[in-house]
Amino acid sequence: MSSVRAEFIYARLDVGVEIVGISNRSNCDAPTYQALKPKKAFLVWRITLLSLAVVISLTQTAMAIEEPKFRLVHAYQDFEVREYTSYLVAETTIAGSFAEAGNEGFKRLFDYISGKNSLQTSIAMAAPVIQAGQKIEMAAPVIQRSATDGFTIQFVMPAKWTLASLPLPVDHSVRIREVPPARLAVIRYSGVWSKDRYEENLAKLQAALVRERLVADGEPIWARYDPPFLPWFLRRNEILIPLRTE
Repeated sequence: MSSVRAEFIYARLDVGVEIVGISNRSNCDAPTYQALKPKKAFLVWRITLLSLAVVISLTQTAMAIEEPKFRLVHAYQDFEVREYTSYLVAETTIAGSFAEAGNEGFKRLFDYISGKNSLQTSIAMAAPVIQAGQKIEMAAPVIQRSATDGFTIQFVMPAKWTLASLPLPVDHSVRIREVPPARLAVIRYSGVWSKDRYEENLAKLQAALVRERLVADGEPIWARYDPPFLPWFLRRNEILIPLRTE
């Protein structure tokens, strides 16, 4: 009788589920392999369901982040027209490529909301956070737009803050300003944060504006709503183009 050899892979998830699978079918005879297949399939389904649960949890967390308020003016087949109210941003301008500007700008602004800022006297904070500076919740989206000397990256500030109450940045390359109300054409897409994906969807939006006889009145804006750990196929990205209202 031939010996039966079945190799198993054991891996443990943080949730305490053990995964057992056959690593090499050739090391099992047919009856053994067939007997183990249902167990393997059951465990694969358990892992799949756990993975989906984690993804759903991450998506719900991302969706809970505050966003600028807008009114939907019209929903076309492939884009929307929205009217945004004013909102505050922390912004910085980076001289560099599309990707370099996004990475460096994100770091500067993340430092600001994480405590690299000075307190105003109107904000009362308990120690020891005071010594590190006022911490600010992160809103969405992260915005990137062209500037004369590179790209401007913006973090949207939560609505509870005002120009008077927001702490001042320690880094003088970071500015706080109010974005005025505006009407914008918006196209939404998922996927990776690449220049190619951005340009592909920008071209779609520009073609749609020509088709609908809408006139652009400003540079395109790139908005990223989700954290980088969210799977690329679940990410919400948007391109917004200011529209002439006259």
